[in-house]
Amino acid sequence: MVMSRCLVILSGLMLLPLGACDDQDERGPVASRVATGSSSLMLPSPESFSEQHPTFDSYWYRGKAELTRYALRQARYGDLHDGEAVLVFVTEDFLPKLQVKQEHGESPDAISVLKLNAYRRFYTGIYPYTLMTSSFTPTRPPGSETLKVSSTIQEWCGQVYSQINRRKDGLRTLMHSYFQDDGDQQTTMPNAILEDGIWAQIRIDPSGIRQGAQEIIPALDYIRLRHKALRAYPAIVTQRPNAETDLVDHPLGALEVRYQALARHLIIYYEPDFPHVIQAWEENVGPQRTTAVRTHAIIDDYWNHNAASDGAYRDALGLTR
Repeated sequence: MVMSRCLVILSGLMLLPLGACDDQDERGPVASRVATGSSSLMLPSPESFSEQHPTFDSYWYRGKAELTRYALRQARYGDLHDGEAVLVFVTEDFLPKLQVKQEHGESPDAISVLKLNAYRRFYTGIYPYTLMTSSFTPTRPPGSETLKVSSTIQEWCGQVYSQINRRKDGLRTLMHSYFQDDGDQQTTMPNAILEDGIWAQIRIDPSGIRQGAQEIIPALDYIRLRHKALRAYPAIVTQRPNAETDLVDHPLGALEVRYQALARHLIIYYEPDFPHVIQAWEENVGPQRTTAVRTHAIIDDYWNHNAASDGAYRDALGLTR
């Protein structure tokens, strides 16, 4: 499988686990048309693509990515800051021992994962924050534990990097930071659920997500932005059908993760029907509420569109920064 570029195009992503970066000419029904000069793009949305490819395998294994852009209002420093987020979902082959993408050679132990690159960018006053978290979750069997998560945060004071690898002896963690109190750390922790993997599990099969009280490691970007200890915290996971929110104009499925000790509450709003498109989310930390609402979504082999002349694809995703 050859798909060696990181995925970034908004709204409902989709790629193959095998050959995801191969140049294939399959497109679903036209859902988005963007004209630039004499050129015109005709790109499917997740909804139109799923009409033609209504099963998990037919949707996710066509060498495409699902890219979704969200209008972001990020709580930081006691204010709300406008920005944008992009969720890039794609399947790829993954080497479980090395815990990296398989790019060449024969590897009988390779497995298929649904990768999510979750990207956020916002400004606090004069300077920008750029965050990206990558998670790797096996597609089979549904409900499989996420194997790896890595996260970076860059802003003008410095940068931090965090990684968790699930191994037989537990979760191996690695943290590097410019900041003194965070510093460089390397530990092994008992196995626990990774919040960053829940997003992919919603897309694979939300009914397979365990509910109730459990130990969960919060999102890595939350841990670093809020300077919390990297460990599992008691949490309660619930799902609500026909949930209503001021963020979306129709009822949705809602997955909630509540950490009482952290005064933190995450809600992910998704379509109950396949492919379980994520329409919005909110994170409440005390009185501060971060929200993200879907604005654009396309299916595309974006890694083939990296030329200076491919700016129309950015327009199709509604990217502004």
